[in-house]
Amino acid sequence: MKDLVAYMARNLVNDPSQVRVRERNRTRSVVLELSVAPEDMGRVIGKGGRVANAMRVILRVAAMRQGKRATLNIVES
Repeated sequence: MKDLVAYMARNLVNDPSQVRVRERNRTRSVVLELSVAPEDMGRVIGKGGRVANAMRVILRVAAMRQGKRATLNIVES
């Protein structure tokens, strides 16, 4: 799942080398923290949060297939 989020983010931003994804595993859930360059933050969040919400939906579907729950947090680097 970490690779999925990194792939989506790298294809959205202008500076793919600044994309970092940190994964925290819990019993039946995964928390992923995405950080990008400050100038790319708007591209990842999108207008009204639409891009971020779409990424979260895709992540939840992938997690459900593995029998887990997933959460995506976008943090400032």
